[in-house]
Order: sequence, then C-alpha cells, then structure tokens
Amino acid sequence: MDTDAARQLIERSWESSILPALERYIAIPAKSPAFDAEWQQHGHLERVVALAAEWVHAQRIDGLRLEIVRLPDRTPVLLLEVPGAINDTVLLYGHLDKQPEMSGWGDGLGPWTPVRRGDRLYGRGGADDGYAVFAAVTAIRALRAQRLPHARCIVLIETCEESGSFDLPFYIDHLRERIGSPSLVVALDSGCGNYEQLWCTTSLRGIAAGALRVRVLDEGVHSGDAGGIVPSSFRIARQLLERLEDAATGAIRPSEFHVEIPAERVAQAHAAAQVLGSLLHERFPFAAGTTPVTHDGAELVLNRTWRPVLEVTGADGLPALRSAGNVLRPETTLKLSLRLPPTLDAATATRRIGEILCADPPYGAELSFDGDAAAQGWNAPATAGWLDEALSSASRDWFGRDAVAMGEGGTIPFMAMLGARFPAAHFVITGVLGPGANAHGPNEFLHVPTAKRLTGAVAQVLAAQAREGAAAGSPSRQSGQRPMPFS
Repeated sequence: MDTDAARQLIERSWESSILPALERYIAIPAKSPAFDAEWQQHGHLERVVALAAEWVHAQRIDGLRLEIVRLPDRTPVLLLEVPGAINDTVLLYGHLDKQPEMSGWGDGLGPWTPVRRGDRLYGRGGADDGYAVFAAVTAIRALRAQRLPHARCIVLIETCEESGSFDLPFYIDHLRERIGSPSLVVALDSGCGNYEQLWCTTSLRGIAAGALRVRVLDEGVHSGDAGGIVPSSFRIARQLLERLEDAATGAIRPSEFHVEIPAERVAQAHAAAQVLGSLLHERFPFAAGTTPVTHDGAELVLNRTWRPVLEVTGADGLPALRSAGNVLRPETTLKLSLRLPPTLDAATATRRIGEILCADPPYGAELSFDGDAAAQGWNAPATAGWLDEALSSASRDWFGRDAVAMGEGGTIPFMAMLGARFPAAHFVITGVLGPGANAHGPNEFLHVPTAKRLTGAVAQVLAAQAREGAAAGSPSRQSGQRPMPFS
C-alpha cells in the first residue's frame, strides 16, 4: 500500500464527506430500543440507517450491493457486500443505535447537537460507534483506489447493540448464506488506551444485570412512628448487597463469579500498564480528592477487564430530595449491573445473583430479583502470526508507534455470538473510545485524527489478509456470489 496516497484519500473523504454525514447522524436521537419503547413510531433508527445507506451509495464502489434488511418487529440492519479478488470473506461490524441523552453536557454541547472543536466532534453516537460504517467503507475505497486485492467484504451494521443486540441473532440466522464463513472479523466498536497507537481488544467482559426489589410495607408510614419497629427497606438492600460485594474494597465475595486469568492476558495487562502509566486513571473525571482503588497499573487493567465489579445504576422508591418527606418508605428497588469475567457464563451468573440475594430474607421481607439482561463476555483466540505482524505494521505506518493489546471492560454481545458461530475466524476488535471520549455519558466525542488513522490501519490489515489468502492458495473469485439488490 502507498500509505501517503491512502492518507490523502482518507483525509479528503473524512473532511469533505464523512464528517458532514456524521454531524447529520449525531443530530438524530436514534436511541436503542431499550431506551425508546416507541422506536418504530418515532422512526429514528430507520432515519440513521437510511442516512448511512445514502452515503454508502454515493461512494459508488464497483460491485457493491446494499440492502436494508427488516425482519418483522425487529430493528433494521444495514448489510453491504463488496466482491473480492480472493475466495475468502471478511466481516466488518458496527452499529448505529445510541445510548440515551444523559445530563451534564458542557456549555454549547448536547447529545443531539454536533459540535466540532479542534480534533473532537462532540455528540452522542459519533464514536460509539456511528463512525464505523463510514470508516469500513472508506478503508475498502482506499484499497480499490490502488487496485489492491481484498477478500469479499460483508459490512454488517445493526441498530440494537446498546440494548444488548437481542435482535442480532435473528439476523445472523436469516443472513447465514449471505454472510458465509468469514476467516476474519473486524469490529469497530471498542476502545483505545490512548490516541497514539492502534489498540486491539483481546477480551470483553460479560454482564449480568437486573432489579433487586425489597418490600417491607404495603404503604409508606410516618418515619417517627415506625422507625425502630419496621425495618428499613434500604438497610435490608444494603445487607443483601454485602452478600455480593465487600463494601470496603469493592471485591465480589462469591468465588463462583471469578475465573483464573490466563497468563497471556496478565502479561498483556502489565505491558498495557507500562504504556499508559497514570493515564489509566487520570483519564476519568474524578471529583476533587477522589483516588482510584489502587495505583498499581496492572491491577487496574485486570480489575476492568477480567474481574467482576458491581455498580448500582439506578433506583426506584427513592423520591427526589425536594419531595422527600419524613416517611418510612414501603420498598426500595435497585438496578444492579455486575460486570463478569470474559469466560464466565452470563446466564448462570444472573441466576445465581437472584439465588444469593433472595435467600433467607432479613426480617422476612418480600424480595425479588428480576434478571433482565445477561450478555456473554468474550476471550479472543490466539492471534495468528501474519495478523500480529499486520497489526504491528499498520500501527507503525498509521500511528507511528507499535500496536498494543488489552482487554476491555465493556460488553459487545456480537463478539461472543460470532466467536461461537465462527470458531476458526481471526478477530480484530478495535475502536476510537479513548481518554475522555466518555461513551454513554455527557460530552461524548469522536477523536477525529484517530478515526482517520484507524481507517487507514483497517485498510492495511485487509490488504495483508488478502496477501495471506493468496499465499495460502485461495483461488481468484470476482463473481459467482449471491447479489443483493439496492433498496
């Protein structure tokens, strides 16, 4: 690859075409169905898929076939197929649905207000991960511009990822013949430890989430009258949480929620900690005086990638302060989110949380746990030698520094699904969510230079994969693939 020529093409595409499209995308409140029960009536998910399809069609890539796939009562999927020069398939993945608004955006910023300030494009969804379809297609364009061979590329863009991708298995089954058996999966929905290197995600945590409900009364009563007689539902909830979490350290108590961390991942954690140093914790907006749980960098990496961690993400039964009278409340409901080690079975973990919390109710209180979200984690297979070399070369050529491998603390259900469906495939999981990008929170931004460089790095990896396929004797195939009509 002529990296200078590719860099010029990618720079032009981003500045003249992609960024204007992303600004239009950010302005659409395309919340994931978990946060917008009336998503079908609102039509925002359809709007962002149509926007992306319009942009892709305008790129005029020879042979590209595009379809917006719609299964009844399920969120739409954008499917692209680009024929290749070798008998192989690469699957590139991203999503267009978004997290909800969140409060606390800075002056002049907002979730649906695209704002470009220097290297940053602010607004919900640009980095997580509306940029993915634009980067994937531009990477293919960069190869085509230099007549470099690549495998057949399937680009799959869903609109349910932020809700746990519950619609995606139905589309994977529906599109099984069209997708085929990819030997390489490239997902652009992950993070990066800094903006100076190519970061490859080697594991993702799972999640077990649900609502713990503690009920002690049929109605609220005067706290002065009942306090000391009726047990507090909040105090009981605190007791129950102690069964899961040591409040003093944050450690998850039951051993069944822990796994033995592979030696390779421990070594990667130490290497990543050396690269990042204090940036591991300084990138978070700590309140004045607050410190991280430890200053040992490797332990911080392992804590966020391979160890279970509990967070209370919401509550019901607690009135706002301005309307909180002196009442002993009848019940407390807490939304719990337990991040799980990558290899732990999420469904089993969710069931065990309910069993642990609801056993032996203190004071005979009415307890329930509604496990409403379980998503499996993922641990990458061993990286092939050619892919390791391709990633290192791409990072040096596009970022000027070596690539780094590290696990991520979040969950991408698609990866576990694809890992099980295509056990022989190689995986490149990467993204642009670096320091301060704040996905899901206020002031989320896309770091534009990183997105441009990542586009080039993906193109270079696709070229390397084609060379590997050709060296292995894959016959040329430009035709004979099932076409997909434009729609």
